[in-house]
Amino acid sequence: MSDKLKEKLCNQIVIFDGAMGTEIYKRNFFVNISFESLCVSSPKIISEIHKSYYDAGAEVLTTNSYNANFNKLSYYGLSDKVKEINTAAVKLAKESGGTDTLIAGSVGPIGDISYNSGITDERIVEILTEHIQALQDAGADFIIFETTSSLIDTEYAFRAINNGPSLPYVISFSLDRNCETAKGEPVAKLLQVLNGNGRKPTALGLNCGEGAEGMLASLEKFIPLVDYPVIAQPNAGIPKNVDNRMLYMTNPEYLTTYAKRYVDLGARAVGGCCGTGPDHIKDIARSIKPLGKSEFSSKLRIIEHDVPLKEPMPTASKSKFGKKLASGEWITSVEILPPHGYMLKQTIEKAILCKNAGVDAINIPDGPRASSRISPLVTALQIQREADIETVLHFCCRDKNLIGMQADILGCSCLGLNNVLFITGDPPKLGDYPFASAVFDVDSIGMVKIQDRLNRGVDLGGKPIDPPTAILIGVGADPNAIDMERELRRTREKVEAGAEFIITQPVFAVEPLLAFLDKISYLKTPVIAGIFPLASFRNAEFMKNEVPGVVVPDEIMKRMAGAETKEAQRQEGIKIARESIEKIKDGIQGIQVSAPLGNVSTAIEVIKSK
Repeated sequence: MSDKLKEKLCNQIVIFDGAMGTEIYKRNFFVNISFESLCVSSPKIISEIHKSYYDAGAEVLTTNSYNANFNKLSYYGLSDKVKEINTAAVKLAKESGGTDTLIAGSVGPIGDISYNSGITDERIVEILTEHIQALQDAGADFIIFETTSSLIDTEYAFRAINNGPSLPYVISFSLDRNCETAKGEPVAKLLQVLNGNGRKPTALGLNCGEGAEGMLASLEKFIPLVDYPVIAQPNAGIPKNVDNRMLYMTNPEYLTTYAKRYVDLGARAVGGCCGTGPDHIKDIARSIKPLGKSEFSSKLRIIEHDVPLKEPMPTASKSKFGKKLASGEWITSVEILPPHGYMLKQTIEKAILCKNAGVDAINIPDGPRASSRISPLVTALQIQREADIETVLHFCCRDKNLIGMQADILGCSCLGLNNVLFITGDPPKLGDYPFASAVFDVDSIGMVKIQDRLNRGVDLGGKPIDPPTAILIGVGADPNAIDMERELRRTREKVEAGAEFIITQPVFAVEPLLAFLDKISYLKTPVIAGIFPLASFRNAEFMKNEVPGVVVPDEIMKRMAGAETKEAQRQEGIKIARESIEKIKDGIQGIQVSAPLGNVSTAIEVIKSK
């Protein structure tokens, strides 16, 4: 039997749907009935819920069959309806999705067993087997054992799936933030069950639990322990009492923020559990799918022709910036954001101040946080022409396809913009234009590969470029990445693809940077540390809470809060930045200092301390 889920998980980030039970409850069906029986008695309601998840972007619809087993249905006098209800559950999910939608047959634990009921372990396995077989016969694509919350339930599920049914399957555990069951059983014991004789799962998952933040804590412990793709489906957290109303506080944006972190950790699929609805899934799908695409887009298909690759121009010959890199000299640069409008006079004036202060280059971000600003290429060109200082142009893979990106790179070479930092880019949902499309034909690794070939005289289509481009290739790195193994792997792949220097995310806690530098030292690639002098306590709060990849230690927050005036806070931010540079200077080749709130004077004060 083909494993469609496995195929999807190998090639993309997969979006699961959200809660079924809480959506049914919203429609005035209360807990004194079998929600699963509604597949037969009120099919339009169930179809409506499935359809809302499909329209929201879910690629997997989970059947309304969680409690559709003999034992649970017997509570309502429906124990003879196991096959009928499960068949209807699959049918409704199939009819609500598209041709590529996968149908997950939901199987929950069989529920409480009455004392002296005479139901043995063997009978429990038979009950689960009957449930699974009904879903398989109805046409489910795979089985998902949901909210598996104990060792014994894991054993029952494993025995049942190996008791006859042949569908691929997923076991999704419900664990606390310590990665333990409610009984205190460590997840390692549950995983040992899967090492026994029998078919192995396609994937493992975590669902329900303690909300989005609690699941992140669980995933950090869970993912390193497993060799399977992981599916993350948090609930909406613990409801809070607000004016005597119990409300779930997890809005779509909040859940999406954590969903991105799950993917960064290595989760291959995300969705929701109790309390989450179509709005949550819509927000997740819009934000996560572009990230998932970029994750796989480094696997670039390069057309090979009989065009010989030339030796690229040496780093030292590409630019003044490259010459200092190659000679091991200390490098300073200041990051200046292009304006939202089209007037560049003030931007040029800031660049001139940096030039006069002896700064080596101006860094020009490309649509940071998915913002829309004047073309960074035009900004860089005007700075080099009018301020007579080199630029490092950030080049984002989000907004153009391969043809457009290659065209821009050739344009950079024509205009003498030879220092380029390749980044994958933030998804549009993070910015002010969430309705915009994200292209992500390729990620930063793939773009570095393209640039390396252009530097050798061959374009992506295998056609000769004469003369070759002479772009100095830079890449980003995040010393504070949640999934450090993934960050280290991608950094290595960037260097292997042709990167000649690395610029890090802003550094406040120097220890993670020093550890990161130690782990990549074998790459022998110059590293320029990102430095952000905090402008105020409020600015520190924004950096700590709103900017991905930035960690501001509590000690720094206390120092910023302790400065009484705005100017005192600015000076404290400069002092903190200088202290950071002093601690890391022996392991780096330079610094990229941000101009907080556009104030290049602050950045220059930091640089002058070196």
